[in-house]
Amino acid sequence: MSTAPEPEPRAPKPALVFDDPLDQQSSDDTDRGWGERTDSDLRRFLDEKPPHHL
Repeated sequence: MSTAPEPEPRAPKPALVFDDPLDQQSSDDTDRGWGERTDSDLRRFLDEKPPHHL
């Protein structure tokens, strides 16, 4: 007789989805997906200006 604990039950594998992926909005279709900021334009300008424009 073994005293080893019983293994935990595994979660079921996710079902296969055969939907058309082009029907769904991707993260690249949103401003958030491209890393757009919600800060002011001045802050963005100061953060992104080239070093030779000091």
